[in-house]
This record gives sequence, C-alpha cells and structure tokens, in this order.
Amino acid sequence: MTKSIEALKSLATQIRRDILRMVHAVNSGHPGGSLGCTEYFVALYGEVLNYKLPFTMEGKDEDLFFLSNGHISPVFYSTLARFGFFPVAELATFRKLNSRLQGHPTPHDGLPGIRVASGSLGQGLSVALGAAQGKKLNNDNALVYSLHGDGELQEGQIWEALMYGSAKKVDNIIATVDYNGRQIDGNTDDVLSLGDLRGKLEAFGWLVLEEKNGNDLEAVIAILKKAKSETGKGKPIVILLHTEMGSGVDYMMGTHAWHGKAPNDEQLETAFKQLYLEAPADY
Repeated sequence: MTKSIEALKSLATQIRRDILRMVHAVNSGHPGGSLGCTEYFVALYGEVLNYKLPFTMEGKDEDLFFLSNGHISPVFYSTLARFGFFPVAELATFRKLNSRLQGHPTPHDGLPGIRVASGSLGQGLSVALGAAQGKKLNNDNALVYSLHGDGELQEGQIWEALMYGSAKKVDNIIATVDYNGRQIDGNTDDVLSLGDLRGKLEAFGWLVLEEKNGNDLEAVIAILKKAKSETGKGKPIVILLHTEMGSGVDYMMGTHAWHGKAPNDEQLETAFKQLYLEAPADY
C-alpha cells in the first residue's frame, strides 16, 4: 500500500474539490458522474492498478485502464495529475483553447494516461477487449480495466462486445459499470430501463460481481481486488458498482440535474465547505 486509507480518503476529497473547481472555472463539464466515481478512481490508481511512470502508450507488462464514459473526464484528469502523470497545475487549463485537457479525453496531444479518445458512448468495451486480447497474444500477464456508465449500456455496441468477450474467453479484463441509476435526461429506469441487469450480464457469459456501497473507498478497493482474484478463469468480469451521482455535495445528490451543469460561485463555496481540507493542495 503506497498510501494509508486515511490518506486516500483525503485524496478523494481533494479530487472532488478539483472536479468542482475545474467545471466552475469554465462553466462547463460533468461534475455529477465525476463526483460519483471518485472512490473508484482513487481505489484503482491508489491500490489496484499496476502502472509505471513515466507513461508509455504501449503499456507493456502493466495494467491498462480505459474510460468509456469519457464525459466524466474531470475525475480522470484530477486522478492522473494527483498520481503524478502530469503537473497538477495543468488542471487549470481544463476545457480551454489549446489545452490537452478537453471535455472528452483524447490522446491527440500526448496527455499522459490517455490511450484512446472516449466520449462517444458504447465504444470503450470493444477497445478494452481488444487491448486485453492483445496482451494475451503478447504473453503479457497484466490486466485491462474499463469503466462505463449505466446509461451507456443502452448502446447496442456494448452488447455486441459483451457477447464477444465471453465467446472468446477474454478473462484478463475487469469492466465496471457506474450503476447510479441516472443519466442526462433523467433516471435510467424512465429513459430506457436496464431491467435485470445482473441477470442479463450473467446470461451473456460474464462473471458478475456487485458492490452496493460504491462511494465507500474500502468497499471499492475490496471488490476490485476480489475481481482481480477471479481473472484467468475463463470468464470476463464485470462489476456493478452502485454509486451516487454528485456524491460528497448534498445539493447535487439524489438528482440527475448535475450530470452536466457547473456550480456558480455561491454553490462552489457551499460545496467547498462540505469538502473541507485542513490544507487543500489547490492548483
């Protein structure tokens, strides 16, 4: 363990502050899902993912991560910066002209940590499966991780990829679904219900793990490690991670309204009071 659980929890609070500051500065971006997935990113990069710095695009003999729901780029960028992929000060360029930190991640400008453009929902699982098969072909025993929104599962390409992953026994991948029940236009059940999602995923031949407390850092670390222990057994793995959109900021929770809306000055101040740190490492 490179950091204590308490240190990782403090880092999660700092990342939440980064997210809010980034979207507030340009009055643009997606804070809701970013806040909801903070524990996932801290758990992944702080405890689970085997990666090397400096960053290389090939990622030989190291775990790879692909963000499929690319609109939650604020939490991804903050995590990468806080874990040393690029300077924290660069977060201040989020969504600005000529910045490497555009609204949806892209490798175009060589931003460390980004291996594929994402944001066109439904594509990330196909990419991750291809990378996982590539590792097998190269006798590389490292793993591939991916993250997806639950609303994203309304895209047909996801289900083609799910069918492919099990048929080809791609058992070195761990996909996670941010299962918050909300998307840009409302609750997923109202927009297009996913029904018995676990049953569907199991019927498609995937090993399904589920964690109800997706904003509990220790629980997220535990489910990711459990998933890792199940790799190499002939089945691809998917985690249903129940999170709360806007987690950590009370007025953003319990609604889809903050999926893609930035806080104003007063709202930012209120949020920062809720996300208090003794000595915030602000950029």
